[in-house]
Amino acid sequence: MKRPYDELMSLPKAELHLHIEGTLEPELAFELAARNGVTLPYADTDELREAYRFEDLQSFLNLYYELMAVLRTERDFEDLANAYLARAAAQGVRHAEIFFDPQAHTGRGLEIGTVVEGLWRALGNSEANHGVSTRLILCFLRDESAESALATLDAAKPYLDRITGVGLDSAEVGHPPAKFREVYEAAAALGLRRVAHAGEEGPPEYITEALDVLGVERVDHGLRCVEDPALVERLVRDRVPLTLCPLSNVRLRTVDTLADHPLPAMLDAGLMCTVNSDDPAYFGGYADDNFDAVRATLGLTDERLRELARNSFLASFLEDDEELRARYLAEVDAYDFQSTP
Repeated sequence: MKRPYDELMSLPKAELHLHIEGTLEPELAFELAARNGVTLPYADTDELREAYRFEDLQSFLNLYYELMAVLRTERDFEDLANAYLARAAAQGVRHAEIFFDPQAHTGRGLEIGTVVEGLWRALGNSEANHGVSTRLILCFLRDESAESALATLDAAKPYLDRITGVGLDSAEVGHPPAKFREVYEAAAALGLRRVAHAGEEGPPEYITEALDVLGVERVDHGLRCVEDPALVERLVRDRVPLTLCPLSNVRLRTVDTLADHPLPAMLDAGLMCTVNSDDPAYFGGYADDNFDAVRATLGLTDERLRELARNSFLASFLEDDEELRARYLAEVDAYDFQSTP
């Protein structure tokens, strides 16, 4: 049966907040576990899916890191990325800026080259194979030390031709952005773009700190900016993009229900919001599923959805290919919400 919002499948969009490790579906997890001789503590995919019930960010992270044990080889990372890109393309994603967590892999004995080379096998061929342009963003784990982040950036230097920027993720509370001032200064000196998670579970002050201390160009999440009117005014004035993840916010209890999500008010305030899927295998929805959900639950109009799609391309790190950005924006402007796929 056709869903009420299936026409959105072809709405062109960019995904700017996507953790590639968070796209590990239970079926692929078991496939890779069998390939690599890893025993998972779950009887089958159904039991594993039952574990995808989280009380907060930390309960999610515990399972997220546990399942990474199945990722061992370049082929594993290639398969993971290709599985995501195929799903994303089917949901209208035309451009994806993909996060990866090297410390989560080097900390268990893998070389950073295994991760980057494996991902690049998929990303390097993504436009030809999936019709999706890509960028790769290296994220530092904020609950690890600043020294570990600096060592990770140093280890990544041979691969910087494939890495567009740096980000900051994992457990936010108690790990303010300023902890990573030095590594962000080093990344800026290398010409890398800068983003950071801030204002998901952490306070609005973390958003300000990410802007002022780390010099970020986009704020990942940024949900709690609404608690600080002066910060909202600044974000609007400076057109700082926010990469919101509505279904993730609900699953991690950042908002009680999707109906409580402040996205409509944030758009009304003039904030440059985008909608993304975060860790879609764990949170019950990829890019278009998030668009479906906010349209159905929050009553967003077609033009609001078009605004979100336009914002996603305007906020993308496509300065090296403005012709491509212009083409994507033209596709958004030309999209007819009344047409059928």
